[in-house]
Amino acid sequence: MSYQFLQLEQHDQVAYVWLNRPELHNAFNTMVIEELHTCFKQLANRDDIRVVVLAGRGKSFSAGADLNWMKQAGQASTEENEADALKLAQMLEALATLKQPTIARVHGIAFGGGMGLASACDICIASTDAKFATSEVRLGLAPSTISPYVIRAIGARQASRYFLTAERISAHEAKQIGLAHEIADAEDLDKKVQEIVDALLLGGPHAQAASKQLIQMVSNQSMNDELLRQTAQHIAQVRQGSEAKEGLTAFLSKQAPAWTSNSNNNN
Repeated sequence: MSYQFLQLEQHDQVAYVWLNRPELHNAFNTMVIEELHTCFKQLANRDDIRVVVLAGRGKSFSAGADLNWMKQAGQASTEENEADALKLAQMLEALATLKQPTIARVHGIAFGGGMGLASACDICIASTDAKFATSEVRLGLAPSTISPYVIRAIGARQASRYFLTAERISAHEAKQIGLAHEIADAEDLDKKVQEIVDALLLGGPHAQAASKQLIQMVSNQSMNDELLRQTAQHIAQVRQGSEAKEGLTAFLSKQAPAWTSNSNNNN
């Protein structure tokens, strides 16, 4: 499928989704949101894709929402506004629930919805020149649809500061508060991304999908008998699968599991 504001590239088992609106710092409007949502839904059905990297063309990862688009939305009816906002929420949820591990490759600015995209990915790798912000309050808005993912990434206490002040967060600060997992100089950013991609390709794809489901299931839950039962059921189902049997057999025989053969051949 061809896109107007995205570029989708595949390198072996890795899909690179490039936001491609560089003249506006990859700000998104209705079309960008729809294209991202469609792209994520299609990638979710691709068994040949093991890892998804989200990145931005030009000087920035994403400046968030296109302000002209937001102004027009503010003049619409309540019902139209809710429908419009729901599309953004659904796009972010499609990214956050992809079965494949996801990496945000962040450089330049990641403001508002851009920070939401970075937070919705499983792993965030930022250039040392990156700047993050939940900038909405300075525009008289609130970071509503991105809030579940940003709060998941940095916690409610840090969100209490940055949601209210809209301060810019440096790459080093982003790592300190848990938003960025790794930072690298601009010239080494792709190298660092590749290191994480290589590590991900060593894991079993079904095990990784199950692990993502596990995080969703366990996060913010109190330890009780029901949670114990759920986690026991989860591992019981996983270890009965063919991938677990392959992985354990390969480990005990000191062989590489089958799922690494393609990635090893491609490196």
